[in-house]
Parts: sequence; C-alpha cells; structure tokens
Amino acid sequence: MVQGLGRGWARRLVRLHRMSQDAQPRLLGAGQIRELAGRLGVRPTKQWGQNFVIDANTVRRVVRLADLGPQDVVVEVGPGLGSLTLALLPQVSRVVAVEVDPNLAAALPDTVAASAPAYSDRLEVVLADAMSVHALPDPQPTALVANLPYNISVPVVLSFLEAFPTLRRALVMVQLEVAERLAAPPGSRTYGIPSLKAAWYAEVRLAGTVSRTVFWPAPNVDSGLVALNRREPPVTPASRKEVFACIDAAFSQRRKTLRAALAGWAGSATNAETALRAAGVDPRLRGEQLDIDAFAAIAAARSALVSP
Repeated sequence: MVQGLGRGWARRLVRLHRMSQDAQPRLLGAGQIRELAGRLGVRPTKQWGQNFVIDANTVRRVVRLADLGPQDVVVEVGPGLGSLTLALLPQVSRVVAVEVDPNLAAALPDTVAASAPAYSDRLEVVLADAMSVHALPDPQPTALVANLPYNISVPVVLSFLEAFPTLRRALVMVQLEVAERLAAPPGSRTYGIPSLKAAWYAEVRLAGTVSRTVFWPAPNVDSGLVALNRREPPVTPASRKEVFACIDAAFSQRRKTLRAALAGWAGSATNAETALRAAGVDPRLRGEQLDIDAFAAIAAARSALVSP
C-alpha cells in the first residue's frame, strides 16, 4: 500500500516536471535566429545597431544578473528577434519591448506565441524610437534590461532613468569601452561625462564581459554588462540641468584645470575660481578628479553667486 502510494506520487512528480519543462520558453540559438531572420527578410543594419544575441547561455546570464522578481515590470529596448525577451518573460510580471524596426515589432508577439505560449500575455510591444520615448503604458517599469545598440547606449540609459523614476535598477549590455566608462570611478583613465551623469541617478558597476562571438553579425569589439541601482541624487539647490551643464563644461577641455575649463560656463575664470572655492574645490584640479557630489556643489555655488 505504501509502495503503491509512493509509485503514484513518483508518476505525478514526473508529470509535473514535464509540464514545468513544457511551460518554459524555448530559447533561440544561432540556427533559429538565422532561420527566423530569413523568414522575416531581416538583414541586420548598422543604422539601428542590430547585433542579435545567438547564445542562450548569454541571455540566461543577463537575466540572472538583472536580479529580477515576479513583481517586476521590465522595459526592454531593442528586443530584435526576441532572444532576451523569451528569457525575461517567465521571471517577471510584464515585459514592455520598445522596438524601432516595424518588421521586428510586428513579428515579436508571434515568436513569443510559438516559443513561450504560456507567457504571451505578459508581453507588450511598443513601436517607437527609444530616443524619443518619454511615456510607457501602465504599469510603469521597475527595471531596464536590454542589449543596447552601441551608438545610442549612453543616451538611452540616461534618458530612461530621467523619464521613468519608477526604474529601480538596470542591467544593460553595451560596448565594453562604454561599459567601462559608465562604471569608472573618479581619477581613472576612462572616467568622464557618462560616469558622472550615470552617477547622478544610480550606483554603477561593471557586472561582467561578453564575447563578440555570441552575436550575429559579430561586432568588432566585445561587450560589457553594466548594472545600475537607483539612488537618490545629490542633495543640492542646483537643478540636474545646471549640474550637467557644469560637467559638460569641465570635460570640454579635459586637460585644463577647472578654473580654466569652467571659465566660459561661469562667465570668466575669476567667477569660476570664486564658485570653486565656495564649493570647497581646489581650482587647480581637473574634472576627472571630482565625483558627482562635488559637481553638484560647484553648480550650487555658481547659482548662489549669480542670484540677486
């Protein structure tokens, strides 16, 4: 009797395991990606920075590093043929896929229906250029996860963090050099405008590297994974726009001292020095030596000096 009960439970567990496997998406490999592209008449274009991920292990890794939960609403920029989309859908409550290519946008729901039918209702496709997206359908996104086109990666990250305060974290795959710039600390060789502007919104780190061989067509460089966790911006009376203008001015002449580099922004070298000293910053320093809080203090000091 006990043995029969044991066999019955064993059979039930096997059935449940098979049902669970059937519900999991069939991720796309190199062959499926090329076959799907051929069927859709898709030829990757440099104009839209299309390099499709053809390795299932890579998309699993991206999803794992994104640290997602069942309540998350993910915005994915540039889903392409759906490699990453299929891996995201089982992990979250919703995926809003922003795609600029009408052909790919129209095909994505069919790909999900064929490879992940249990999760079709979790997908919403928005046909739009990510550079012009300032609103998304509710519920609002809590995470950005994307394989971003190299030529627009930094503007997209910054614009989405600005436009969607509900975003608490992001995991983006970008050109390795760009990833290193975004995550660079003050004083490092790659530290600059992207590092500082990203730091306004988030704590940023390099979460890993990705070989160029996992893409089709393969780019000429490797990629990096950048993790961003939202933080409160610096406490300052200066606006974000004022702080960013100060950063832009400081790095427009990177090798000059801040006194010289900020002269145009402040109205004169003397004004720049006055603002720097009021912020507690040595005018002889260069921009690459300061963190985001220091730039916020400089912008605030300058605003105070010009206020009536």
